[in-house]
Amino acid sequence: MGYRIYICSWLICIGEFGLAIAQSPDSTQKPAPQKAFSLFPIPVVYYTPETRFAFGAALSATFRFRRDHRQVLADTGQTTLTDSDRPRPANIQFIGAYTQNQQILLYTPFQIFYDQNRYYIYGEAGYYRYTYNFYGLGLRETPAETYGVDFPRIRLNAFRRVRPNLYAGLRYEYEKYTVTSVEPDGLLATGTVPGGLGSLISGVGLGLLYDTRNTIFYPDRGIFANISYLAHGRAVGSEFSYNRYVADVSLYYSLTRRAILAVNSVVSLTGGTAPFNALSLLGSGKRLRGYYEGRFRDENMALLQTELRLNVWKRLGAVVFGGVGILGDSNKLLRPGAPKVAAGAGLRGRINADGLNVRVDYGVGNRSTGLYVTIGEAF
Repeated sequence: MGYRIYICSWLICIGEFGLAIAQSPDSTQKPAPQKAFSLFPIPVVYYTPETRFAFGAALSATFRFRRDHRQVLADTGQTTLTDSDRPRPANIQFIGAYTQNQQILLYTPFQIFYDQNRYYIYGEAGYYRYTYNFYGLGLRETPAETYGVDFPRIRLNAFRRVRPNLYAGLRYEYEKYTVTSVEPDGLLATGTVPGGLGSLISGVGLGLLYDTRNTIFYPDRGIFANISYLAHGRAVGSEFSYNRYVADVSLYYSLTRRAILAVNSVVSLTGGTAPFNALSLLGSGKRLRGYYEGRFRDENMALLQTELRLNVWKRLGAVVFGGVGILGDSNKLLRPGAPKVAAGAGLRGRINADGLNVRVDYGVGNRSTGLYVTIGEAF
């Protein structure tokens, strides 16, 4: 089981899905007023068994549009603004890295809020030259096979608020998966795995978001529900025809002043023939920590994970977490008799006024472990 470590110095950190920067806290100073725009260049250094050393740079832009920023400055905490109307910060990141194994990562994740959160656009555009481990599909498992791949990826979600806390919108995804190397005696080399020698997927669909969280980075109350439907086929440029339905719901409860219970459930269903890299999966830094990303893949998946988050001292926090997931296919929707289970613990370090944390988690699964050092919560 490999893991990725990101070097952090003076709370300047970058993770696989996000980055942030903050000065060393001074408890004797009052919190600085939130800026309309912040831009930070950040060096990137990390090491994993798959990449060896990687070096690069990142640029993070955090901002609010002018009208939204004026609203934040005018809000004294005594206004009639609800949590859903209080303008949230937008963030765009530009990240590039090169590894000793001649791997390249160039990507730009983004999330944009506009007009008191009336419009919400988020997604990612990037190019990757990488290596992964493949463990088989469904009940057909195999020892780890390392394969190389080049792929550009675009994911775009554009939503408008249609009711208080409820957003509706459109989704699009594109990924051209060019497999550059496989193990000669492995399952992928046989050509019997859909997409095992390469694939191009393109999909469009619809989405609903329901969001009553009081903050986006570290909520202590509220619900976040993300429901999506994506159709892939020749009409939209895809080499594979399949549909995917995903419901991802997180609940947050404040148990005491220092304790938060977070619960996340995910159901992912696939109809048609999807390439292996687009199937439902278990195992990653966000879904069933403790297993390699994509350790388990199949057409269908259901996951339940919980996390107890504790405020230990000032900006320092701790968590304990656990999860269970099951898989299924066209013959049996889900197989509850073969659950995948993982649990673990971690530390948190708050690095800005919006509640963004450095996350350090250690998860343990069945003959598998994983260490995750990154930015932002798993859910």
